[in-house]
Amino acid sequence: MPTYDVVLKAPPCHLGACFAGEALTRLDFLPTSVPASGAADARVHRLARELDAYWHDPAHEFDLLYVPSGTPFQLRVWHALMGIPAGRPVTYGGLAKRLGTAARAVGQACASNPLPILIPCHRVVAANGLGGFMHASRGAPLDVKTWLLAHERRPD
Repeated sequence: MPTYDVVLKAPPCHLGACFAGEALTRLDFLPTSVPASGAADARVHRLARELDAYWHDPAHEFDLLYVPSGTPFQLRVWHALMGIPAGRPVTYGGLAKRLGTAARAVGQACASNPLPILIPCHRVVAANGLGGFMHASRGAPLDVKTWLLAHERRPD
């Protein structure tokens, strides 16, 4: 487990955040048994405000410096994820077709996303169900994905 600069309380779990300078570089879903920490610098306050805005409005567009680290392919998939509107999930196959690649490759890139919520990998689902989340096919990660999708669901 990485050393987090802060652990914040969130509705579905706790979130561990890592920064490099002013930029957020990692955001991990953690069990609520991991204690929240009270580090209180400007970066943490800004992240907390942005997340709070998302908890109140799932369509909130984050205004936060964040820098994901990944391969060129992962970065391409993550960029595409940012174009998926809240409440409008797409399938791994549909996204793969749009990107000219395989659904499994999209799934692996989603699972390796270091900044979930900001880069909304939870908005990609299987053709016949939820699919995986954070390299898991069951358990707490899927509970978080289910919660996020329900949070973002909006009537047509």
